[in-house]
Parts: sequence; structure tokens; C-alpha cells
Amino acid sequence: CIPVLSTYPILKTLLQRVEKVDGGLDSQDVATSLGVDHQAIVGAVKSLQALGDVISAEQRSSKHWELTGEGCEIAEQGSHEARVVSSIPEEGMPQSQLMKLAFGKVGFSKAMSNKWIRLDKGHEGGPRIFKTVERLEDLVRDKLLLVQKGQASQLEEKEKNELKKRKLLSEVTVKSYWITKGSCFSTTITKQETELTPEMIASGSWKEKKFKPYNFEAMGVALDCGHLHPLMKVRTQFRQIFLEMGFTEMPTNNFIESSFWNFDSLFQPQQHPARDQHDTFFLSDPAQAHEFPQDYLERVRKVHSEGGFGSQGYKYDWKIEEAQKNILRTHTTAVSARMLYKLAQQEKFTPVKYFSIDRVFRNETLDATHLAEFHQIEGVVADFGLTLGDLMGILHQFFNKLGITKLRFKPAYNPYTEPSMEVFSYHEGLKKWVEVGNSGMFRPEMLLPMGLPEGVTVIAWGLSLERPTMIKYGINNIRELVGHKVNLQMVYDSPVCRLDS
Repeated sequence: CIPVLSTYPILKTLLQRVEKVDGGLDSQDVATSLGVDHQAIVGAVKSLQALGDVISAEQRSSKHWELTGEGCEIAEQGSHEARVVSSIPEEGMPQSQLMKLAFGKVGFSKAMSNKWIRLDKGHEGGPRIFKTVERLEDLVRDKLLLVQKGQASQLEEKEKNELKKRKLLSEVTVKSYWITKGSCFSTTITKQETELTPEMIASGSWKEKKFKPYNFEAMGVALDCGHLHPLMKVRTQFRQIFLEMGFTEMPTNNFIESSFWNFDSLFQPQQHPARDQHDTFFLSDPAQAHEFPQDYLERVRKVHSEGGFGSQGYKYDWKIEEAQKNILRTHTTAVSARMLYKLAQQEKFTPVKYFSIDRVFRNETLDATHLAEFHQIEGVVADFGLTLGDLMGILHQFFNKLGITKLRFKPAYNPYTEPSMEVFSYHEGLKKWVEVGNSGMFRPEMLLPMGLPEGVTVIAWGLSLERPTMIKYGINNIRELVGHKVNLQMVYDSPVCRLDS
């Protein structure tokens, strides 16, 4: 073990040694003579250089030989071949027994080559090994001991290379310093001041003090850099999960939506509370939409007011004026409705898997768990014969990929899905179950007016981006969520992010 000395004694010793020589000292030689780690001497050199021109240090590189781990073992215990010979008794040893020794295989080969042992293959009881010498000279160990003592120069290059081939020696490059006296050399160490204080200026003591020079090439303190907001990190993860599961992303670039696509096409009645002003943002300009597929609109009107497709409907006077009202979309399911209607217009139905992640708007009172604007994640799968079991299975697969494994499902009611389920996940920070989404199977009253074939079922689920993010990162409320630092150039211009700016 190389002793580790405190810095001050090493500095004093190094200065005293430099004072006694005329030419200079090699830092590696100083470390060897003091019996300390070379890095301790390097540290002392750098400390003295920081004090000014006390010493001059020129970096040099040199190569030398040193023992490997196996080489150190052999220098201590002897070579493999010598240990093989010493382990064989006068009556010999079965070859199988010798080969079980750690040094047996290599030592046997080398000892046979040196003719120190012989192998009797015809011996009764199996091959047996006998010694052929009583005394031997372990040259390998002797050579390694020379290197260990720093006398590698006594070995020929051929001998060094042979030991290197056996992985007993390695040639290493050592960087050391050639240390000489500086123009301000002194064996007395005076600590340099690093700060000019008001007291020094007032008393005038600064005139007699030595100050450490500024290093204008030194690296400054690392600046706080921008990073992705937790919402955007989880959004990217969600998107990647959907793509891995074979989903296609839906276009969600229309924040403004008509009430028809946002509510009526989903079989949500016009008197539903969600369509009131205290839950929805209505636009004043343009206040209404006018372009709709008329045949589809008529089928939607009829299923609402009169029923159809096995349903009695809601039995109310459906009004086109309500369907025309423009709003800020309250969910991305409006986009799903458009995509399913487009799918229904194909000549031949093909199974699809759609997803979307984008902003939606609710006229909510802001609190710890609600914002007027948030992100909704939606997944939709359309195919023949899908069941509630398929929905639960795909939700487990979906959340497991995100790292959320504790899920529960609770029966719920939605106007456009039947059956419906709320999805809960366990929040480790809050130590309770938190609702993370809603799910269900779209009703026939929604799908059949679009023109989708009978027998096609659509499973769907929607959840906010914010709550899974809070669960994943252990964030307890919206205020804490928006408090994360944000690089505004790397995230969407969302109020969730802008609040931090």
C-alpha cells in the first residue's frame, strides 16, 4: 500500500529536494524515493505552480515495464512450471489430478518443454507425471523480480517480449514532470490571497500581500440549460408506445370544432350538461359551421329524435342550430368521429388502430387537479368482434409499456360508449388510486349512422397527459407539475408550460 501524505509535508519536502540539486528532479523518481503515489507529487507540483514562479515544471513522457497481476503473483509464489514441479511427490501424480490445480495446465506445458517432468501414459491407473529434476532455477521469477525492483534494463528485449507474450509484463507510458527552480524559488510557502476585501483596501494591507493571478482560460460555472418538460417527455413516450403497438396517428390540427362533430355525431344529446356554457368555450366569430355531410347529418338527427338501429333514441326535437355552434373542442373524440366516418365511406372495411395526443379545452375552475386547457390521449381500435376483454387487455399492455402496472377498472356511464369503464392507477406519491382515463365500446347509435358494417365494434379510451405524467414522476398537483423548468423552444406553447416562463 502506498501511503497518502498530507499536501503540506510533500510540498516542503519537494522544495527542499529541488533546492539541493543543480539540474532538476524527475517527479517519478521523487515519488519512488518517498514511497508515495506519483499523483501526490503531481498534485504538489500543480499547487506550487499556482503560487507563482516558485518552480518550473516540464512535462515528459517515458516508457517502462511493470508487472501485470499474474506477473506479481509469479514474483511472489514462483512460475507456473516451477510450482508444478514442486507439487509433484516422488511417487508421481496422476495427470488428471495435476490439471485440477489452478496453475496445472500452463505449468505442465512449460515444465514439459523445459524437460523438468515426464509423462508416463502407460502407467497402471492412467497417465502419471514424474519429476526429472531435483533442483531447478526459476528464471521466470528471477526476471520478474528484477523488473519489480526497477532493474528491467538488465533484461534483453527478447526476454522482455517473451514475458510480455505470457502476459506477465506490460509496457506502460508514464507522464512525469522535470522539476527545476523558478525565478521566485523559495522553500517558504506563502499562501496567496484569492480575494481583495474592503478591509484590505481600508487598512492598506493589500500592498504587502500576494494575490493569486486570475486564470482567464478556466472554465466557468456550467449554465442551467433547457430541458424537456415532463409533459413533453411523457408525450413522446406515449407516441412511441402507440407506434410500437401498430397505431396510426390522427390529424388533430383543428382546435375549433363544430358541436355536430364534438357532440351530436357521438350520440350525445343537445340538452346534455357538457354542452352548457359553464363547461364549454363557445366561439363568437365565426359562431357557426355550415358544411356537413347532409345524408349523415340527417341520419344523426333521426337517431337522436326518433331512434333507429335498434335504439329508441332520446325522443327530443333535434335542432340544426345547436349542431352548428362552433366551440373549442372539449375532447379529441371529435377527431375520432371524423376518422371513423371517413373509414365508413370506403368500399371495403379494413380494421384500423388510431391514436391522437393533443390539446383540448374545458371551461373549468382552476384548482390543484384541473386546468382550462390540457392534453388528451386517445386510442381507437375498429374491427369485427372486439370485446370488453380486448379493451382491458390493450389498456394493460399500453400502461405497462409506460411503467404503470397497478390498474383498476370501474363501471361508468358515457353517452357514446356502452359498456364504459373508468381507469384508475395507484399514485405512489399520494398513496391512493387516481383516475387516469375513461374507456368503453362505441354505441351502435354512433357507429351505424356513419355507415360502418354491422358487426364492427370499436373500442376506445381517452386520458389526460397530465395525470399519467404526475403518477410517473411522483408529482402531487398541477402547480407542482407546471413548476418544472421549461425550455420554451423545445415544447408547445401551452399554458401548462407558459406558467413557468
